[in-house]
Amino acid sequence: MSDLDLFSDPSGGGGRSRGERPVRRDRRRVRKRQRRRRNGRAAALFAMAFIVAIFGTGGVLGVAWLDSRMHPPDYSGGGGGNVTVQIKDGDGGYVIAAALEQHDVVKSSRAFIKVYGKETKAGSIQPGFYRMRLKMSSSSAMALLLDTKSRADNQITIFEGLRTSEIFDKLSKKTGIPLRNFQAAEAKPQGLGLPAYAKGLEGYLFPGRYDLNPNGSAREILKQMVDRFNQEAEKIDLEGKAKQGNMRPAELITMASLIQSEGGKPGDLAKISRVIRNRMEQGIPLQFDSSVLYALKKRTLNVRNHDTQYPSPYNTYLHKGLPPGPISSPGADSIEAAASPKNGTWLYFIAVDPTNKRTEFTADYQEFLRLKKQFNRWQQQNPGN
Repeated sequence: MSDLDLFSDPSGGGGRSRGERPVRRDRRRVRKRQRRRRNGRAAALFAMAFIVAIFGTGGVLGVAWLDSRMHPPDYSGGGGGNVTVQIKDGDGGYVIAAALEQHDVVKSSRAFIKVYGKETKAGSIQPGFYRMRLKMSSSSAMALLLDTKSRADNQITIFEGLRTSEIFDKLSKKTGIPLRNFQAAEAKPQGLGLPAYAKGLEGYLFPGRYDLNPNGSAREILKQMVDRFNQEAEKIDLEGKAKQGNMRPAELITMASLIQSEGGKPGDLAKISRVIRNRMEQGIPLQFDSSVLYALKKRTLNVRNHDTQYPSPYNTYLHKGLPPGPISSPGADSIEAAASPKNGTWLYFIAVDPTNKRTEFTADYQEFLRLKKQFNRWQQQNPGN
């Protein structure tokens, strides 16, 4: 019996048997499954081809990027040549790393950050100007930053109350820059960043600690100090406070310079500010020895009667009101005192004991004369002062 006989019509009619349809359906299902398998393999092959294409081009860059993150490029050895890099107060690892990369001390900031993160003494790096070498390994750069000998010894502190001429002298001695260079910059202050209300440098070289660039010029150093003044002025809202006190900003700085020059202790500053205002309101000359001494270009506590007759607009014995400009560089406390005087009726003050910075205040002239005798006794006991 043939296979066909198995599916023949039992009635002999030659028609297809009912069992033939299920078999054909089964065959169709098989063919569909085969097509799906072929399509699935094709899709998989296409996906693989796509991935291969990606990793065959950009994938190389991806691997390189990953390697760069894990192993950032770095120079080897101790480098050569010389370059000066400034580390500012408050600079952290990322800022230091960026500065080193910018000056080509290290090849990449990331390489230095890895070294910085592992160095337990990294937090001890001091602000200042460092003499570094070009193309150093990050570990060599770190070692140099931790070596105090690599930091330029150009740190200077400018105290409150110094005059511009005295500041120039200190800066010249510290840096070796000729005094005439600072004086020339003072004569042509354009470009130093002075506020519009300033008539010159006097009073606008802000006192404080400075890290001076060993390669900087006189103008660059003075600009650094003026910039510091501008920062402090903005911080305390100098112009706003001057306006509140019915003063121009330049007058406020002039008053602050007088307060700074006359003050003994921080607690005296706001009282001296009140004395200035009280005397000006009553039309009484200030009669400050400090302004006379500024005109005379002297520093002494021994002011004679003939000194008070010296012809100068800075002589507050001869001229009422404030002098035409500052007589020293005031600090933030004196500027604040000028803007915010203490309440009181005082018209006089005198340092009865300069050794211990003891100053007395009074509104009574007779009391002032008695206090002046105390100062005279101090002078007798301290000849030469």
